[in-house]
Amino acid sequence: MKTFLIGAVSALALTSAAQAADDVTLQLKWVTQAQFAGYYVALDQGFYEEEGLNVTIKPGGPDIAPAQVIAGGGADVVLDWMPSALASREKGLPLVNIAQPFKSSGMMLTCWKDTGIEKPEDLKDKTIGVWFFGNEYPFLSWMSSLGIPTDGSEGGVTVLKQGFNVDPLLQRQADCISTMTYNEYWQVLDAGVTPEELITFKYEDQGVATLEDGIYVMEENLADPEFEDKMVRFVRASMKGWKWAEENSDDAAMIVLDNDETGAQTETHQKRMMGEIAKLTAGSNGALDEADYQRTVDTLLGGGSDPVITKEPEGAWTHQITDKALN
Repeated sequence: MKTFLIGAVSALALTSAAQAADDVTLQLKWVTQAQFAGYYVALDQGFYEEEGLNVTIKPGGPDIAPAQVIAGGGADVVLDWMPSALASREKGLPLVNIAQPFKSSGMMLTCWKDTGIEKPEDLKDKTIGVWFFGNEYPFLSWMSSLGIPTDGSEGGVTVLKQGFNVDPLLQRQADCISTMTYNEYWQVLDAGVTPEELITFKYEDQGVATLEDGIYVMEENLADPEFEDKMVRFVRASMKGWKWAEENSDDAAMIVLDNDETGAQTETHQKRMMGEIAKLTAGSNGALDEADYQRTVDTLLGGGSDPVITKEPEGAWTHQITDKALN
């Protein structure tokens, strides 16, 4: 009888704990893939549960803008690239960066070597595939710093609005395309192209990299102590997930695959992607580096005649959460 009572009490305690878990909805910037492994790992390994959180992860896609989702109340926290987040803020949506798991940028240009491109200055009179929707600004800033027009005029570059595939390069519609170190570059190689046929320029190396995949919330929510406490626990568990993923790359990729409801991802691609992603999150404990932030802002302000932001942002980031989460 005593054993039964103890068991019943334990079960009741567990049920109460489960009921007491705080709900958090996270909106990803893109589809389920190793780019977001840290969050899936934190869910799979029970790190969120240990922090008393019930986390729902919503995949993104080409028709999903994280800023619009959080503005409409569809998420408590979103992942976004800083150019997009700062543009949203200047337009009146008060997004705030509360953590920055990605230390480095994975963005680069991938070009055909046989076009004669050996250095950035050789991009003149070439056709370049560029992602838009806020992702074009590092490229425009880079060209501006080189004094290369982007209007297709002589001595300038012709910008091709690039979709979410590598066809413009493979079909020779473009001399170069935008790629991520962990994704599209490998799609080019998978299509039968050899690395020796290509030349790449990493934005990080060119000094125009902007911060990617930061954690953002609505500014007014940070004044709520209960919300602040939830975000402290969320960031702490998420960073634990990221460091686990860095140290267990292949296992993290398999966790991502387990969460891919579309079945579109492959084991080979996700393991390879996770290996590259680990290089980008390495060196970050989750706290935003002010120098990285300022470089991003300077890059965006220097984006030519149509910059993504027109003035220095105020209040766009805080250490309010990471100071508590990481101590």
